[in-house]
Amino acid sequence: MNEKKNTVLMTEGGIFKNLLFFATPLILGNLLQQMYNAVDSIIVGNYVGSNALAAVGAGASLIYLLIAFSLGASVGAGVIVSQYLGAKEKEGVHKAVHTALAISIILGLILTAGGILFSRKLLVMMNTPAEILDDAACYLRIYSYGLIFNVVYNMAAGILNAAGNSRRSLMYLAAAAVVNIFMDLLLIAGLKIGVAGAAIATNFSQAISCILALWFLFRVPADYRISLKSLRIHKAMALRIIQIGLPTGIQNMVISFSNILIQASINQYGAMAVAGFSAYLKIDGFNILPVLSFSMAITTFIGQNYGAGKYDRMKKGMWVTLLMGIVYTVLTGILLLTFSGQIMRLFSEDVGVIAYGQTAMRYFCPFYWILAILHSLAGTVRGTGKSIPPMVVLLVSLCLFRIVWIQLVLPYYTSIEGIFILYPVSWLVGAVLMILYTWKGKWIEL
Repeated sequence: MNEKKNTVLMTEGGIFKNLLFFATPLILGNLLQQMYNAVDSIIVGNYVGSNALAAVGAGASLIYLLIAFSLGASVGAGVIVSQYLGAKEKEGVHKAVHTALAISIILGLILTAGGILFSRKLLVMMNTPAEILDDAACYLRIYSYGLIFNVVYNMAAGILNAAGNSRRSLMYLAAAAVVNIFMDLLLIAGLKIGVAGAAIATNFSQAISCILALWFLFRVPADYRISLKSLRIHKAMALRIIQIGLPTGIQNMVISFSNILIQASINQYGAMAVAGFSAYLKIDGFNILPVLSFSMAITTFIGQNYGAGKYDRMKKGMWVTLLMGIVYTVLTGILLLTFSGQIMRLFSEDVGVIAYGQTAMRYFCPFYWILAILHSLAGTVRGTGKSIPPMVVLLVSLCLFRIVWIQLVLPYYTSIEGIFILYPVSWLVGAVLMILYTWKGKWIEL
């Protein structure tokens, strides 16, 4: 293999083709990842029961909170690496990738320890129903042992994606998906060890994807190759990564906190509501993750073209990404609504669980295109290195607005619909703000 094969620069050629070829492996990889997360819940729901399904879902918002900051760091590293690659600065690429990986190892160890020590306390603070608390704490504690693999893999994937080599991430997630499904069937359906089996299976799969990604980075004949002896934190480079990644990390953490408040509100409706909503969130990912993939694709595209000084190409890429995101979310929203009953019955035959899941779908599915606009524009601006404006917009719409809604509006609702309607309304607020900034803000330095 040569360097050209392992590095894809999107500064030349057809914009639609560049973005589609880069985004497709990201989308497929995320769908694979979501698929094996969904399989976890399907197997748990069918072989253990609705309470166990609720227990697995109860900690989902906490898991995202634990990894939220590290995801921001991987975004910051990806922007820096893509800009250096676009500018063809080999020394900058070398320092960026080694600093990024070192940061991820440190963060991974800290988050693993934090998850193990505080998982049950956090679940209690969220008013997790008593009938599922023990299983939820067990799942979250065991899952936390694998956080180091999750964090390091996300950083490694960020480096690969910055180099335009998103196909590698797809290959490694495919391997992880096969391992996860096999381990689920063995541990849950076969050995009958319940929610602990789901957590162990996920940890094994994340370890596999992490090891494979690192193995490739240690061997690839390209500027972003990792050398063990060069693995260190370069102070100036770390500050650049943190400068870009910190706003995204803070944004992710604060949004995760708002989602925890939402989950706490849902917990008050009982285990069936928790089970139905958590089951739907596994389906929700088949819309959300591709939207985030488009956002990641345009961030890399913008980063490379910004580094190369091709500003007109950046704007055209933004419009192409908006079109792809809107078309995808409209089509999938229609499909999910059409087959909502059949989809929910995959997770449980319990009428209550199915009803809550279908209610969520009616409020979410018609409006994912709004979320596509929000994240496509945020990814566009973020690719120039200006990560603070998207952070502010996302914090205002997906956190502050939601908290205000929970405190001031939700008390007037007597049913769970007051929570579900909050999602599309907050997406709309964010999309409007992001459109205004992209239109009027000075995010391209001419």
